[in-house]
Amino acid sequence: MDKRFEILFLEEAVSFLEKIAANQREKILYNIRKAQVAKDPELFKKLTEEIWEFRTHFMGLQYRMLAFWDKTTESDTLVVSTHGFIKKQDKVPGKEVQKAKQMRTIYFKDKETQKKSSK
Repeated sequence: MDKRFEILFLEEAVSFLEKIAANQREKILYNIRKAQVAKDPELFKKLTEEIWEFRTHFMGLQYRMLAFWDKTTESDTLVVSTHGFIKKQDKVPGKEVQKAKQMRTIYFKDKETQKKSSK
């Protein structure tokens, strides 16, 4: 089955994955791989116009990895994971969504700067 998108983990997302137990990390990565090939809102869900969440329920805890789409190249569809956290309430905290939006803004500014400097 073809992947619907590639995934890039920003530094904070990698750091979150490194801090949790191996079995938790493996379950999250397994669900992300499933989301790459199948449209399933239980695994990958839109939160706002720009921010999405990878969702994993494992051993009574709700793990979330926030992300956004980068469709700036015609050939590749890329999802960029900004950071992760363990969800402790029904709604995703606004501060986590805000953090993902800020990271998205920085990502695209850096990308634009690199594009200009390579010309």
